[in-house]
Amino acid sequence: MKYLKYLALGTLFGIILTKSEVISWFRIQEMFRFQSFHMYGVIGSAILVGLISIQLIKRNHLKTITGESIVIADKKFNHGVWIGGFLFGLGWALTGACPGPMFAQLGSGSGPAAVLILAALAGTWTYSALRDKLPH
Repeated sequence: MKYLKYLALGTLFGIILTKSEVISWFRIQEMFRFQSFHMYGVIGSAILVGLISIQLIKRNHLKTITGESIVIADKKFNHGVWIGGFLFGLGWALTGACPGPMFAQLGSGSGPAAVLILAALAGTWTYSALRDKLPH
């Protein structure tokens, strides 16, 4: 019962993804072919909200709802970032899905999303097994 709130939030998130059409393979292909602004607008809005939120957290020293300080660690550049970003984008372009919307796609009745979820899990497992051997 204590996890019901997470189920409700996840369901709401899935509905928002579905209604905004960001789970649409067609919309994703439009983005990668530079045929529509729709996905760029959604992603740009998310980046803007994220930037503003992080700045508000840092400047106002905000705390979690339990009173703990929020610490945002500085990030150092490494080559794994662009390699991972390239692989992520390639997978996104080829499959028409990224990790968040895959579950919404499955929930909306897209059977092939199950294969994508299994592939994402396999990729995550592979990364965890090879992490120490990859570029830092």
